[in-house]
Amino acid sequence: MKQKKIKYKIRKNDIVVVRSGDDRGKKGRVLKVFPKEGKAIVEGINLVSRHTKPNARQTQGGIIKKEAPVHISKLSLIDPKTGKPTRVGIRRENGKILRIAKRSGEVIK
Repeated sequence: MKQKKIKYKIRKNDIVVVRSGDDRGKKGRVLKVFPKEGKAIVEGINLVSRHTKPNARQTQGGIIKKEAPVHISKLSLIDPKTGKPTRVGIRRENGKILRIAKRSGEVIK
């Protein structure tokens, strides 16, 4: 049986706010989306410490803070017009699919 591919309304470079968890209320830009896992990496959110050895790229070893993936259900897109969290709708115009903010009706780039 073939699995159905889930389409998420949050994409790379979107500005989102965390709705729940330790980082609740923080805003950040989406760096990467993992559709199969249903997670996204957000700049400055869900920081974890990684212990690294010195290597060719990183001559200085030590503890490095790095973003870990966050579940997409915990994220909400920021409305470009009001700056508040919003749901995302889809509208078709001239054969193109546009994402719109449900709060203001503004088109999301």
